[in-house]
Amino acid sequence: MNNFKKYFYQVLSVGVVSTFALQSCTDLTEPVYDAIPADQFLKTDAQVAAAVGPAYSGMRGLTWDWFNPSEATSDELIVPTRGGDWFDNGDWLAYSRHTWTAQHGPINGMWGFIFGNISQVNQLFPAVAANKAAVDELRAIRAFYYFMAIDAFGNVPIVTGASSSAATKPRAEVYAFIEKELTEAIPSLPSGKAYSRMTQDAATMLLAKLYLNAGVYKGAPEWQKAYDAINKVVTSKNGYSLSPTTLASFTTQNQGSGESIFNIPFDSFLAGGMNFQMRTLHYANQQTYGLGNSPWNGFCTLADFYNSFESGDARQNMWIKGQQFSASGAALKDAKDQPLAFIADFKKDQMTDADPEFQVAGIRSQKYEIQRNNPNGDQDNDFVFFRLADALLMRAEASLWLGKTADALADINKVRVRSLVAPLTTVTKEDILAERGRELAWEGWRRNDMIRFGVFSKERKFMKVTDKTRELFPIPQNRIDANPLLKQNPGY
Repeated sequence: MNNFKKYFYQVLSVGVVSTFALQSCTDLTEPVYDAIPADQFLKTDAQVAAAVGPAYSGMRGLTWDWFNPSEATSDELIVPTRGGDWFDNGDWLAYSRHTWTAQHGPINGMWGFIFGNISQVNQLFPAVAANKAAVDELRAIRAFYYFMAIDAFGNVPIVTGASSSAATKPRAEVYAFIEKELTEAIPSLPSGKAYSRMTQDAATMLLAKLYLNAGVYKGAPEWQKAYDAINKVVTSKNGYSLSPTTLASFTTQNQGSGESIFNIPFDSFLAGGMNFQMRTLHYANQQTYGLGNSPWNGFCTLADFYNSFESGDARQNMWIKGQQFSASGAALKDAKDQPLAFIADFKKDQMTDADPEFQVAGIRSQKYEIQRNNPNGDQDNDFVFFRLADALLMRAEASLWLGKTADALADINKVRVRSLVAPLTTVTKEDILAERGRELAWEGWRRNDMIRFGVFSKERKFMKVTDKTRELFPIPQNRIDANPLLKQNPGY
């Protein structure tokens, strides 16, 4: 295992006291403390990293609680009902059809993921109050979760202490809170590359994401601020560089990618949750990859999105299509003894076993390299949250709105040329949205992008609801029942 990963897991699996108070078990005469002496506490960066480590521990949950609603509500991922599989009380269909309600269980799970982690971070502040670097790192981590909160729910409580009964605040006020937390914290954060920590570059990219969506979040665009922030990341002294291919940043051992700015570590044995292959592959694909567990035959992409890739685009390699084979080369069949051949287009999003295509409907994803001969359901790939290609496309978008068309073209073409598609000679906002879709497919940003570009509520296959109130999720009803100070979003 990569040494950075080992260190990260050690930080997450031990408390501050056990990390530093019990330094030796070979000298039996050494005093054993039940608290860290004040003059030895948080004196080094390693000690600060260990102290704030538990604040990172919940991030792995985002591959389910943040990724699913961010992608399954968009035009690039759908979870159709396949006979008796994937109906789950209609929750997945509600995502793709935009018919969810305040009683939707997975949306409640997303709220719990976000605010449970905010609570976890808040509990750490008293222990590190004397150390500004530790405090500011916690502020940046909390802002990370608040970014998800403002994006998903809009008007949310601002909770900075132990109380969980705070009142809903307007979205613009939440925006100002996140901006203040990040701008004040960034100077104290690690300035170099620090694996999976909220460094200055990672926090600045988060700030740029906030500014990029200012028109949505607070009703007034901040394109210059967005440009200035993302330009700092692109031109960082840490020297991020595009990988040879897009998929090179998503291999099973992707911790060495020079393109990654902020990753969330996973490990098939020590830190589970990286299981996209289980969600998308057919049951019989267990034989293709020598997997220890049978996949679930669920997630796939939609035909219109799949067909948006240009001929020769190297990013088409992220898709699994057509006839499937075992590791020995034998053609696989589905449960009805028909050829197991994935198809792009399908007629229904709710299929029974009477529908001949119900098991093969939809092209599947292998963007995250599938780990062959893996005995576990979880993989070793780290989740890529921020990377350089995203930063370049963000800068291109800000440049275009600022009238810097040549700069926008230069940035978008860096991404396109890497994928072996012809550079553009002109660029529009539609070009940038389309390029972001192809480059960042299944990375969790599509809902965010579609809302910002004004197309999230545009009618498409399997989605007929054009009500713009769907651009915010409802505050889960059971959360309002528990805290009457919360105010429901419009439309629910």
